[in-house]
Amino acid sequence: MTRKRTVFGFRIMALLVGGGLAAGCNAPGQAQPSWTAEPEASPSTSSPTGTVTPSGDPTATQESGSPSPGAAATSAAWKTFADAGKKVSFELPEEWIAQSVTPEEGTLAGALKVEVKKPDGTVVAALRTGLPPSAPECAEAARRPYTVISSLPVDLPALTGEGTIAPHVVFRVIQGYRYFGSFGITNIVGGADGQACELRNVVRGPAGKGDYSFGDLPVLKAFAPDEKVAPAKAFDTLDQAAKYVDEGTEFANVQRMLMSLEIKN
Repeated sequence: MTRKRTVFGFRIMALLVGGGLAAGCNAPGQAQPSWTAEPEASPSTSSPTGTVTPSGDPTATQESGSPSPGAAATSAAWKTFADAGKKVSFELPEEWIAQSVTPEEGTLAGALKVEVKKPDGTVVAALRTGLPPSAPECAEAARRPYTVISSLPVDLPALTGEGTIAPHVVFRVIQGYRYFGSFGITNIVGGADGQACELRNVVRGPAGKGDYSFGDLPVLKAFAPDEKVAPAKAFDTLDQAAKYVDEGTEFANVQRMLMSLEIKN
């Protein structure tokens, strides 16, 4: 596995998602954070919640910079989940649990929802398909600064058009009374000038198939002090958010899982 790392100082330069991997700055002259992981293959074991196949390495293509050695995803064994209809599949650590549940109301016919949990029942992420397309309004006064901490291209089917890019696995942070972070896949541009009302972990699906989402939550926003933040993450500084991505074992496993997603048209 290779991993591209940048040492973070007290400040972090925003990398905007737009036009492919478009870069933008929250403040000039600051360092650009980025982190990638390409885990090594590991053995698979059987699981009651998924079909097991040998694990492989997801590929990680970088736009710039030179890779440096890094640690593999911490889970020693991986398994593959596939739904009953073989429409979707993805890898996950052996100790995590993938379970098909009833999709939310308003989804398209044939929609799926798969929750990924830790052994203690904590939901790590959810895969949702058949989501109806939407274009929420964003008033100028409601926009908040956001930063892309990690962005990695992934090969997934997607509808292209205005306001979209190639699909990416991302970890982004939006600024409120704290810095709120979320991981997922998306091909939707975050917002102009490094500001947005919300960051959507959603991919515009092929025509007639609906959109789909795979992440800790479909939409990240700046939460109010009296709102529940979880499963989104909350940080006091951008440096803390960067360390979660660059040093945390959870994100290493999550990134491999999201990169392994396959969806049949």
